Amino acid sequence: MKMKQAALALLPFALSSTFLAAEKPEHDRAVPRIDHAFVILMENHAYSQILGNTNAPFINSYGKSANLATNYYAVGHPSLTNYLEIVGGSNFGIINDDSPDWHNTSCTPNIVSGIPADETATTNTCPIKGAGWDAATPAVDTTNEGTPQEPVYNFPLSPAFTRGISIADQLVEAGKSWKSYQENLPPYGADGVNNSDGLVSDVTEKEPGMPKLYAVKHDPFAYFASVQSGEDRKLSLKQIVGFDRLWADLERGDVPDLAFIAPNQCHDQHGRGTSEVGTGCSVDQNAIAQGDAGLHTIIDGIKNSRAWKHGNNVIVVVWDENDYSSLPNQVVTIVDTNYAPTGIQSNVRYNHFSLLKTLEAGFGLPYLNHAADQDVKLMGDLFTGQK
Repeated sequence: MKMKQAALALLPFALSSTFLAAEKPEHDRAVPRIDHAFVILMENHAYSQILGNTNAPFINSYGKSANLATNYYAVGHPSLTNYLEIVGGSNFGIINDDSPDWHNTSCTPNIVSGIPADETATTNTCPIKGAGWDAATPAVDTTNEGTPQEPVYNFPLSPAFTRGISIADQLVEAGKSWKSYQENLPPYGADGVNNSDGLVSDVTEKEPGMPKLYAVKHDPFAYFASVQSGEDRKLSLKQIVGFDRLWADLERGDVPDLAFIAPNQCHDQHGRGTSEVGTGCSVDQNAIAQGDAGLHTIIDGIKNSRAWKHGNNVIVVVWDENDYSSLPNQVVTIVDTNYAPTGIQSNVRYNHFSLLKTLEAGFGLPYLNHAADQDVKLMGDLFTGQK
């Protein structure tokens, strides 16, 4: 009992320290001001599965011509956890791929309850809001995503006090803009859609075998209560749009400050099972080839846009996790800029929190959640082209 009371007595100080770290960052001058950032999420492959793979000629060439992180790690597993960590600096207690519990205002978020939502969870994910403790990330996972026979390896992390917001909240508060571009999002929008082939979704039809090309688990902003509520029109599900809007915005040269781009599950190298008739992207080499071609198209679209030619702009291509073997969770990360030399390689140890921290530094935002951790390094060398 005395130990518990002592821990509770220290809690206000711990919370205060966390908030101070998040609110008063010391931005590294080596990270330049960013006008537009294009962050492209690829899927489910380790560094060694992509680099040197002949089915990914564009990616391998791009990694040489742009800047390549050779020691960058995803934090944990599965996909959704990493997406949340990229945009929010925390797993928010969510260590599964479950869909949102859409617009539920009476449920208790995992960070508030302190109960992690792992693979055994029986309900969908309560919208993220409030504050509390996120879930620990073990160095070796043998129970959630892994097994004793086939463990998975993570970037180990202790739980920390967490604010239930994302970089989208920060951008809107700072008067900046964001969009989440999701391939095969249906034309009626993201609200309530967990999976879709671009027309049919689980909202309109319960179609057996529907190709799950769009997946909400790759759309992290949809999990936040602030976005679901839409009380601020600049922080709402209206900012989650399809690739038709991506091409139109690039054509006009009118893009948001942060463009979060998620190709569908054929074009992000995830691949789909053989039960989904018509996807044509079965695991694994076919998915790698399709993702390589899809990424080439997106990069060309960005670089041919007028938006790329004005201001300080950066493209980041990052894989969410390694999900096919018990390899270290090292993933490919490529950084390309229009304002600095390219062609360098960095062997500095980075992770998804480093990416969030660097984007926040470039946008002049406070560091959020684990991005504010002392041992999380800014990716200054990759964003300036100088070691």
